[in-house]
Amino acid sequence: MIALRSSLLNMLVCFTILLLLPYPSLSADPDPLQDFCVGDLNATVSLNGFPCKPVSEVTADDFFFDGLSKEGNTDNPFGFGVTQGNVLAFPGLNTLGLSMNRVDLAPGGINAPHSHPRASESIVVIKGKVLVGFVSTSNVYYSKVLTVGQMFIVPRGLVHFQYNVGRGKAILITAFNSQLPGAVVVSRTLFASNPPIPVKILTKTFQVDASVINGIKSRFA
Repeated sequence: MIALRSSLLNMLVCFTILLLLPYPSLSADPDPLQDFCVGDLNATVSLNGFPCKPVSEVTADDFFFDGLSKEGNTDNPFGFGVTQGNVLAFPGLNTLGLSMNRVDLAPGGINAPHSHPRASESIVVIKGKVLVGFVSTSNVYYSKVLTVGQMFIVPRGLVHFQYNVGRGKAILITAFNSQLPGAVVVSRTLFASNPPIPVKILTKTFQVDASVINGIKSRFA
């Protein structure tokens, strides 16, 4: 009898723990609780996402976005331009857990090493020839040269890049399992933060003189 009570007690404890634990989710953003929730970007309420626009004010235009048809500006030192199709540009994505970008790369252009803290990324080449790669938390480098129609996956939060290795311009479409994946650009984060990271931290990190760090900082001023 004592053994039975002990067994029942253990089962009850385990069941209680399971009830208290959050259910696992396979998506980066929470699942929606309604058909749609077109984001009201002008709302003053601050929460994880945007409040819903009143359904009576929703039109077909709220579910339409033509930004990815527009060429990005690659006239910069990186030869890189991105057109973002996230919730800030396309409020109809609010609560749906997805977004897409268009990436334009001039010959030799690079989407410099960066990460997306809130999403995994799929990359499809629409035009050109592109080297894509990421580094795992075990410091293993994975890469592939992609041509038109080929796809590459970057797991959530890992540092990655895209580099145009073809002779002409390259165009990519990237998709994310988040309405607002965020982007942490490694070079900009380290050398152009506001306020700046102390130079002594960076000299220790990269094992170089302060003159080297200041020289790099001046390029991002």
